Amino acid sequence: MFRSKIWALLPLLVFIVLYLATSLVLNDFYKMPVIVAFLIAAVVAFVLYPRISFHEKTEHFTRSAGDPNIMLMILIFVLAGAFAGVSKSMGAVEATINFGLAHLSPRFLIAGLFLTACFISLSLGTSVGTIVALAPIAVGMSESVPGSLAVALGAVVGGAMFGDNLSMISDTTIAATRTQGVEMREKFKVNFWIALPPAVVTFAIYSFASPFNTVVPGEHTYSLVRIVPYLFVLVAALAGLNVIWVLIAGIVLAVGIGLWHSNASIWQLIESMNAGIASMFELSVLCLIIGGVVGLIRHYGGIDYILTHVARKVKGVRSGELGIAALTALVNASLANNTITILIVGPLAKRIADENGIEPRRSASILDTISCFVQGFLPYGAQVLAATAIASQQITPLQLMANLYYPYLLGLSALVFIFIRRHRAIAS
Repeated sequence: MFRSKIWALLPLLVFIVLYLATSLVLNDFYKMPVIVAFLIAAVVAFVLYPRISFHEKTEHFTRSAGDPNIMLMILIFVLAGAFAGVSKSMGAVEATINFGLAHLSPRFLIAGLFLTACFISLSLGTSVGTIVALAPIAVGMSESVPGSLAVALGAVVGGAMFGDNLSMISDTTIAATRTQGVEMREKFKVNFWIALPPAVVTFAIYSFASPFNTVVPGEHTYSLVRIVPYLFVLVAALAGLNVIWVLIAGIVLAVGIGLWHSNASIWQLIESMNAGIASMFELSVLCLIIGGVVGLIRHYGGIDYILTHVARKVKGVRSGELGIAALTALVNASLANNTITILIVGPLAKRIADENGIEPRRSASILDTISCFVQGFLPYGAQVLAATAIASQQITPLQLMANLYYPYLLGLSALVFIFIRRHRAIAS
């Protein structure tokens, strides 16, 4: 075991500075590929402490990269990608959207758009994917009511963040639960009561502040059977079925419905599964590299260095949870990516939780909730940028953020959760 040293944190610092500086100079937070930035950080990690043999470094890097939790996380990512791909291919997303639009009165169109985004993101497990699916509808709705684009897109982005925070197949949920060693349904039970009040208040705000008094033009036909895979995944996961089997069964169900209830061939559905899996490749490789880099940082004493300094301000459950929240917010603001933030902060949060008697389901919920909350404050976050891009830059990120109520209320709810809710200590 090496003595804790601040230099051990240099790879992480190099990544943050490289990624942040490049993004600021180019005014584009997605110009520098995250995986390339982390690969450079990995090289720095290998160069540090030359007295340690290269063989010993590779041993720690590969052992940490191949950690069972990371391997299981990647398997879940792959299955989640396959499910999302085949479900979209057989028309589940379109059916869900049209179902909401067909049964809502004009007054509740914005609130209904928020609710629809909540359900789709809860089913898909991706905020950006939900925004890509729903933002064009928000743009179309605004054409009938000039000046309503910002509030309509705000409803879409807010609802997308709701599901990203709660979904059983969300990459943030997977990362939070695996790094904290807790079952998804346990995290969901805690996280639900953090996310529900902000969602209810946001729904009420959009209901009373809706600028619409006419229906959205067009025919909104749908098939209820195509929504079944989403409902199955949600119910089965909540019932406690292992997430691996939930996703496998969901994929089989979606393929069956696609063959029976659409014109898609088996090969079209297989291709959509492959596309969904391929969309997870970069994230999976990134998990391996992050795992290896964090392993080297831990071997060099960097993790102990951070914990030593955080521990000085942590005296019990509440301050420990605040410490986890602060670390999450700081890293997320630097990276503008909630999944990567959780992967980096997760091991630190686990140590803080174990040493201060914090329940794993609470630390996992704080990680996920705070990262989603911070994303709403970032004009350079993926969700805000995706929405404004689809709107052809008709509004600015700041205009959209002014109508983005849910993430801000979610952050407030998380603080209430930390300060007011009764704690049940566990044995460390």
